[in-house]
Amino acid sequence: MADSNRSFQITHAEVVTPRGIIHDGAVVVEEGLIAYVGSTSGMPSESPASSTTIDAGGSYVLPGFIDVHVHGGMLEDFSSPSKKAFDEITKLHCSQGTTSMLATTMTMPKAVIEEVLEEVQAYMSDDMPYAQLAGVHLEGPFISPKWPGAQNPAHIVPPNRSWVEAWNKKYPGLIKQVTFAPEREGALELIRYLRKEGIVASAGHTDASYEEIMTAVEVGLHHAVHTFNAMTPLHHRKPGTAGAVLSTPAISAEIIADGIHVHHAAIRLLAQVKNDGNLILITDAMSAAGLGDGEYMLGDLPVIVKDNVCTLKDSDNTLAGSTLTMIRGFRHLVREVGLSVERASQAASLNPARLIRIDHLTGSVETGKQADLLLIDQELNLQTTWVKGRKFQA
Repeated sequence: MADSNRSFQITHAEVVTPRGIIHDGAVVVEEGLIAYVGSTSGMPSESPASSTTIDAGGSYVLPGFIDVHVHGGMLEDFSSPSKKAFDEITKLHCSQGTTSMLATTMTMPKAVIEEVLEEVQAYMSDDMPYAQLAGVHLEGPFISPKWPGAQNPAHIVPPNRSWVEAWNKKYPGLIKQVTFAPEREGALELIRYLRKEGIVASAGHTDASYEEIMTAVEVGLHHAVHTFNAMTPLHHRKPGTAGAVLSTPAISAEIIADGIHVHHAAIRLLAQVKNDGNLILITDAMSAAGLGDGEYMLGDLPVIVKDNVCTLKDSDNTLAGSTLTMIRGFRHLVREVGLSVERASQAASLNPARLIRIDHLTGSVETGKQADLLLIDQELNLQTTWVKGRKFQA
């Protein structure tokens, strides 16, 4: 019998698919899976008796957003793990259109990272009521002391394959992405291991030269976190990490599209060179997301938030994560950067799904996939979120 809470049909929508927008389109969901994507006029004549019909009235239907780099929200941080914390974080971001996410750690002591892995594994083994945790993104502790950003320098250590290998054996498939400085001793060995295991090897908080990045690419590096931030910048005689990311198709690039971390002209340049599906929208959201100005914590460091700008306390305006949500980042890509709705959707959903190898489950509006869907009006306001066919309820 069809689950009435997870079976419905949306009609008269602008349905965004990998092959373009279906005008006056429809999506039929049966028991949490997408059963039909096509024109409203071509819908199946029979549908489950318990399903409801939602007239979109010309609003967009998009795949749910997938955030591969997010630290927290609503005063909670993945680096202080608990079921309550995970519920608060995933509920907030689900309310803003995120349907899947990676629990992203900070540069923390080894024991704390292991606690995060244990808690995320337990959380994922149960029914997750809001945005789904798809795994863990280890941002650190293998970063450059020269580019710590808002990471605590006291916990930085050189890349350590044995740590990651032990964690991956204990929690198979849980670690989806590891961010580190590829120029440091031990990094190439770590990259080779990550490549063999199908884990994303990403450069971030790095002092690498262009040449060092290219050497890392040769052995399997293929991703860059929060492009332009916490990396050697582009110079016409010393391209640096930023130049390597811009000029190398093999490297996919995250971007924090909040108008604070990166100027929209620089994002536009990145989008122009990453026109092969390698642009990935992230939030890098911290515990202050969903809240107002004040003092918060990012990992074990204090952060001041004023007018949506997060900076380390007692620092020289060092940016410290963000309060961004995916729907705001999506709007910024369309309105300020000038991307089409289809291209912005790809950066927010399909590209990250492919990056962490969950695109067989989610990331696009296609038959057979989970009904991770968004209804967004023509002004790009989020109206409804569904996760596996379940409507989000605040």
